[in-house]
Amino acid sequence: MMQPTRIGIVGLGTVGAGTVNVLRRNGDEIARRAGREVHVCSAAVRDPGKLRLCEIAGIELVTDPLEVANDSRVDIVLELMGGEEPARSVVLTAIANGKHVVTANKALIAVHGNEIFHAAQEYGVTVAFEAAVAGGISIIKAIREGLAGNRIESMAGIINGTSNYILSGMRDEGCGFSEKLADAQAMGYAEADPTFDIEGVDAAHKLTILGAIAFGIPLQFDNVYTEGISALALDDIMYAEELGFRIKHLGIAKRTHVGIELRVHPCLLPRNHLLSHVEGVMNAIYVKGDAVGPTLHYGAGAGAEPTASAVVADVVDVVRTLTTDPGNRVPHLAFQPNAISDLPILPAAEIESAYYLRMSAVNRPGVLADVTRILGDLNISIEAILQKGSGAQESVLPVILLTQTTVEHRIDEALRQLAELPTIENEISRIRVEALD
Repeated sequence: MMQPTRIGIVGLGTVGAGTVNVLRRNGDEIARRAGREVHVCSAAVRDPGKLRLCEIAGIELVTDPLEVANDSRVDIVLELMGGEEPARSVVLTAIANGKHVVTANKALIAVHGNEIFHAAQEYGVTVAFEAAVAGGISIIKAIREGLAGNRIESMAGIINGTSNYILSGMRDEGCGFSEKLADAQAMGYAEADPTFDIEGVDAAHKLTILGAIAFGIPLQFDNVYTEGISALALDDIMYAEELGFRIKHLGIAKRTHVGIELRVHPCLLPRNHLLSHVEGVMNAIYVKGDAVGPTLHYGAGAGAEPTASAVVADVVDVVRTLTTDPGNRVPHLAFQPNAISDLPILPAAEIESAYYLRMSAVNRPGVLADVTRILGDLNISIEAILQKGSGAQESVLPVILLTQTTVEHRIDEALRQLAELPTIENEISRIRVEALD
């Protein structure tokens, strides 16, 4: 067997410790797959005296992440610290030193990936990032390699387990958003500051990466339309169920005749769709290719060992390519660097979707006629109307509308005009409806 490959890890938190455990436990199997042994020789940590969730015997602990990136013994740097800095500096330093990099950092790749991959190409090294999206689900390899013969038409995914856990709980337990968020924090599924999860930023980072490898476009995090779940009302979740739908927080990437849609937001999905049955903290990505048709990729999207599974798989891939001509390796973003497309990302106003609208209407004759007139004048067709309430004694009644597919800017204008009606009270709820067929 060849000389062992030496690993330096930046960050021995949940994922870093899980990675060490998997490398130690499955070392013989990994060596059989990779063609050589893999040894962890150093790791950068904030506090060397802290109790670790892994065995650290034989691992030199340092406090400066750049020390790992500059360590002449290290062949592959595992960046598992998260965040943009100092992660970006560590990765670029490692690349400049001719070291391969494996990262689980979706924010780093989504925001700085173009720069990082350009540097990797210049220095002839590989940057692997399977663990950056959907934890233990090998979705990057599936799209980049397994579906390489396809023209990817669309994908939609539940790619943030925290949001999915909250929505599942709201529906099943009949509780409000704040109550279920507190439960998610108590269970360890949500951070003390859950903003990235509940406002869609985490999912947008992941969708940026998925969109780039699916369509061969540059990473463009700033162009992803992003909407979270914090404004969702329990009423809407229950009305959606009554109408035969389920509300899920989705990342959607879609090829259209005028450009690419990249958007993260709550959606009404038909209750019989496969994604509607993904519950709790699980992740799933539905990918449609022209040759293969629809495929579903399901599994644990986070956690120490599911994420470590993806990290170690990347390590094995990198070890296998150590002697490969850099020009013949799998491209970072699936397409050859000189073949990246300049397809535009569509603004939110140009998105096409059906819509769920819920409004509080004064209980008097002619109100629905005013609503339907406004929608009709804007060429928005109505699929269904549901009026709730028990009778004439109620002064205000909830009215729920489902529209047929239309362009978002028409819905924006309809909401503006509806809000001006004296018979419509409070803010109008608007949720997109996706069939994904």
